[in-house]
Amino acid sequence: MTSQAAPLTTGPVKVVGTGLLGTSIALCLAGQGVPVQLSDASPSALALARDMGAGEPVHDASPEPAVVVVATPPDVAGPVVLDMLRRHPAAVVTDVASVKAVIAAEVAEGADDGARTRYVGSHPMAGRERSGAIAADADLFAGRPWVISAADDASPAAAGAVRALALDVGALPVPLAPQEHDDAVALVSHIPQLAASLVAARLVDAPEAALSLAGQGLRDVTRIAASDPRLWAAILVGNAGPVAAGLRELRADLDALIDSLDRAATAGPLAPGAMGALSAVVSAGNTGVGRVPGKHGGAPRRYATVQVLVPDEPGELGRLFGEVGEIGVNIEDLLLEHSAGARVGIAHLSVVPAAAAELEQELTTRGWRVVAE
Repeated sequence: MTSQAAPLTTGPVKVVGTGLLGTSIALCLAGQGVPVQLSDASPSALALARDMGAGEPVHDASPEPAVVVVATPPDVAGPVVLDMLRRHPAAVVTDVASVKAVIAAEVAEGADDGARTRYVGSHPMAGRERSGAIAADADLFAGRPWVISAADDASPAAAGAVRALALDVGALPVPLAPQEHDDAVALVSHIPQLAASLVAARLVDAPEAALSLAGQGLRDVTRIAASDPRLWAAILVGNAGPVAAGLRELRADLDALIDSLDRAATAGPLAPGAMGALSAVVSAGNTGVGRVPGKHGGAPRRYATVQVLVPDEPGELGRLFGEVGEIGVNIEDLLLEHSAGARVGIAHLSVVPAAAAELEQELTTRGWRVVAE
């Protein structure tokens, strides 16, 4: 359970769609004692969410919900929101789809004045490569941003109810207008998904000899390429304009990069301008990475990295964590680099700079092999 305090949401909360997001929300609320009603077009998905403890299937005798969470794919979220507004005339209705402007427009066109005041779009910035209730986690939203995208005619009470829901599942509410949200997620979510998929697609016909050389860099770049194709197609179509605009900017950068490489291939590695242009691309990437928020979505911070060799044996990683705790150092972030069949891995421990030297010295004293960056 994410929160130990009494929940702000009294319920009942009706969750429509028992996939990853819907079931994760339901699990967290149910774990805090909030009554949760489950609804899904798939009987098997509904039964799985119920058996996981996410709530009880809605039925004719179920009490009217105070809040309805629409957790369906974005291409059907708008009609479902309108249906929930009609069915439950006293409920606040939100959706958690990853596009907001198109759904807001559907509600503005299809709902009457009173119903529109009860709708507040939202979007938790959390997820996994795996989908479905089986991948759900009550702590999925802990410390993650949760966009509250209220239209101008939404009531303050409705916006407050959705904000309370976000807080109850451990998220950090962030107010953004629908189009502002869509422009933002195109940059930080949708285009990265496509970039990862495009790089991973180059591996389909790659020689086995090349794949055997794959390291952590390739895994990092392609990790999200394992996402659900049908879901992402619906997301991208729903946010087509901002995504296309961002891809055009990326294409311009790629064209300039290709020109520099072509000059180097033709005139040699010291061709005038080639080194400078290529260095500028990597440098700009350094600057961009430096602006990505740090731990728990907070303000950007610079951490020092301590690299430790970890034997590929049961319990060794746990022993490392235990000894770091005994030394009194907090691990701010972790990256584990390990290739299949390798006898050791490398744990990259991100810590505050002031603690790095002490941690390196103490771990070395305790018999760990610390690798200099």
